[in-house]
Amino acid sequence: MTEQPWTVRRVLGWTAPHFEKLGVDAPRLTAELLLAHVLDTSRVRLYADLDRPLEKGELAAFRTLIARRSAGEPTQYLTGRREFYGHSFQVDPRVLIPRPETELLVEAVLRALPRDSNSRVLELGAGSGCIAVSIALGNARTRVVATELSPDAVEVARSNARTLGVADRVEVRQGDLFAPLAAGRPFEVVASNPPYVARPELPTLSAEVRKEPHLALDGGEDGLDVVRRIVSGASAWLVPGGLLALEIGDGQGPRVQSLLEDAGYGSVRIERDLARHDRLAFGTRNRGPQDTPREGSLGSDPH
Repeated sequence: MTEQPWTVRRVLGWTAPHFEKLGVDAPRLTAELLLAHVLDTSRVRLYADLDRPLEKGELAAFRTLIARRSAGEPTQYLTGRREFYGHSFQVDPRVLIPRPETELLVEAVLRALPRDSNSRVLELGAGSGCIAVSIALGNARTRVVATELSPDAVEVARSNARTLGVADRVEVRQGDLFAPLAAGRPFEVVASNPPYVARPELPTLSAEVRKEPHLALDGGEDGLDVVRRIVSGASAWLVPGGLLALEIGDGQGPRVQSLLEDAGYGSVRIERDLARHDRLAFGTRNRGPQDTPREGSLGSDPH
């Protein structure tokens, strides 16, 4: 008797329940993403070719990805791509996988930027470059300087800027937070999605998250080590009335609000995401008695 061929339909029908038994998030979606990657096609196209049999090499490649995903490797590292703010970004184990919640930070920055004048944005901790590149794509008159401590992540961020066509307006510099900056014109916005996981919580993260760069996750004992450094240093790089915008962890809102207020920022507020978790923190650099508004500078409210 001839063995039944492994068609797209049969492969998905086996893989999705297998992932579900293992507790893999979104088992059907994961199976579709991995198979579409192996076949170099789209998820939609899979359903137009449900009866297409897999070739021997394709089946072997798919089985390898199943094993790696079952062992806890993130789907995005296996496919090498992640959708973020409407664009496809290269991701691999050198960088943190962009999260949908971080799109809220991009939206807030874009709302704050004037549309009719040139602006400069500083992003701290660029990672894959998803924030810097998305801001540049969302406002054609904005230039972004992004700093990143990891040389490996710098390579990924620069590659994404080139691939998505904004390398002329996104400059990625290697170094720790403000260290790569030179004296010069300040920025209308300083934005960051810093490491904010408290160190004691790192072992409790999922197997998938623990495979992401430790540097991008570890926020120190209380999760706020890097946040403190950013809050302390950002005002020196902001125009009067300029905005500091941070992504933060759930439950960190009151402490970050106090940090911003104690550091002298104005219009401080915390925003929650759709799940009602603390997610964003904002503050503006207060104007000194000698400061006068610059053309195109921000007011006190990024809305």
